Amino acid sequence: MNKFILATGGILCALAVMLGAFAAHGLKSHISPSMITVFQTGVDYQFIHGLALILFGILSHLGYRLKWASIFAILGVVFFSGSLYLLATTGSKIFGPITPIGGVCFIVSWLIFTISVVKHQSVQTK
Repeated sequence: MNKFILATGGILCALAVMLGAFAAHGLKSHISPSMITVFQTGVDYQFIHGLALILFGILSHLGYRLKWASIFAILGVVFFSGSLYLLATTGSKIFGPITPIGGVCFIVSWLIFTISVVKHQSVQTK
């Protein structure tokens, strides 16, 4: 699972760079500046949570149990960023109500992370 979490984080970050470049160069002439901003918000959150997955994967190697935090971060990217990408590129408002579901997933992910860190019992050597 740790390798999957790390790899997923890396892929999400790479895709965020590609999507950010696509928005800046490919979409600029096709959608409004406000929709570019919406798209870029999706990219920003995807990048942050890709990095979070890398953090979660590294901490998992140290014994932290972050499987569910990782799952919720991935779901957050799919629902939050994905809905913003679709909203910006299609103009269809039907995707708007999906975005908060992703936001809740992000919040749950960070709360699970926090609880995991607080409850973690580290082995101390003398």
